[in-house]
Amino acid sequence: MSGDDRDALSRRRRPDRISDLLPETARRFGLESQLRLARAIATWDALVAERVPPAAGACRLVALEPDTVVVEADEPIVAAELRMRATELLLAFSSAPGGTPARFLRLTRASPGGRAVHPARV
Repeated sequence: MSGDDRDALSRRRRPDRISDLLPETARRFGLESQLRLARAIATWDALVAERVPPAAGACRLVALEPDTVVVEADEPIVAAELRMRATELLLAFSSAPGGTPARFLRLTRASPGGRAVHPARV
């Protein structure tokens, strides 16, 4: 096989998917915890949309602490609904791809007039 044939063959190989490259790249740059949090946020949002549709968009995961998911709710009624469904949500979150095992749900309230800015902790 000539050099040209090998080059053509290597160019025809299937390209790598970004989702396969991202974890290793994040590790190299020290961004694993941010990537893990981003995946957890996306997982939480999907679970809330599926299981508690009225709360979708009115709450957000803001931090992951040991054994605890910290969620900010825009309104007390949203927090109350999440509190009532906490066991179901945490069980689903613990077993979902991108989720993490957690036994506790800690709810915080967004500041009046808009969403509060919280530092994300992992």
